[in-house]
Amino acid sequence: MAAPAEEIDVDGVKVRLTNRDKPYFPKLGSDGTKGKLFDYYLSVADRMVALLRDRPVHLQRFPDGIEGEEIYQKRVPQKHPDYLETCVVTFPSGRTADALKVTHPSAIAWAAQMGTVTLHPWQVRCPDAEHPDELRIDLDPQPGTAFKEAREVAVDVLKPLLDELGLVGYPKTSGGRGVHIFLRIKPDWDFVAVRRAGIALAREVERRAPKAVTTSWWKEERGKRIFIDYNQNARDRTFASAYSARKTAIATVSTPLSWEELREADPDDYTILTVPDFIAGRPDPWSDIDAKAQSLEALLEMVKADEEERGLADLPYPPSYPKMPGEPPRVQPSKKVAANWDDEGNPV
Repeated sequence: MAAPAEEIDVDGVKVRLTNRDKPYFPKLGSDGTKGKLFDYYLSVADRMVALLRDRPVHLQRFPDGIEGEEIYQKRVPQKHPDYLETCVVTFPSGRTADALKVTHPSAIAWAAQMGTVTLHPWQVRCPDAEHPDELRIDLDPQPGTAFKEAREVAVDVLKPLLDELGLVGYPKTSGGRGVHIFLRIKPDWDFVAVRRAGIALAREVERRAPKAVTTSWWKEERGKRIFIDYNQNARDRTFASAYSARKTAIATVSTPLSWEELREADPDDYTILTVPDFIAGRPDPWSDIDAKAQSLEALLEMVKADEEERGLADLPYPPSYPKMPGEPPRVQPSKKVAANWDDEGNPV
């Protein structure tokens, strides 16, 4: 028999919770229920709201648990509680949607009630959904590599580069095998400029560690290296939020860390069962992330140097995006017919 519905007071807002005992992470048994996930999100809701405030958020939902159907929801249902707020976002196609805008812990609790395992925020804040205030770096292990290699690239290559540039990055586990680093920036640039700044940063990391890092969009060229997914700075590309649970058997959490903590971290140590006590036992390493919005000028100078001194232009967008100005052809290298291309990679 299903547990009766409850009304939970979330900072003065009543949020309905149903099916508390439904298994969401079956391998965790009674510790992996919908109720346990809901309670976890309540325990970190204040920190999440501080980081997500006014951001449009997509929801990765598993209403029947992680072994059931996955729903990636970009729009808030027309029928939704009055306490929710929304924000209009524009997709690469030009279509728009009313996305969830996080302004209060009740939005986090409602998402959990809806079967959300992971929240995916945009890198903008409403009402200005056209100018990112975050530059995001995704260190994505490729086959033959794992979290250890991503961690080493982050700590030993990326962090010293950021220090040289006078930039401050805030690392977190992805909740899987990767590492994410966020930079708070001034909302003075559009998605195109922020993405190009991210490419320039990624290319410099690759130059410093070419055997460990790749910026190649084409999987066949990546090898056993860490891929820096520069396209995560494109419009409508989202990361798991800080403190979001992930679709893993043990309910891992994308957890903010200090650089020193990252040096020795194991992503499996951070789960919905362990993170509440972990964060309660030490200072918040992301507490000052909003203290200073940083400039992209140094990275945009690197973009200029790549173009003028090295002949390096833009890199491919994901296939779902319209063709962008200055973008190279989206043709997998192994499928190119030499006679159809000039020496600069342009179709003839």
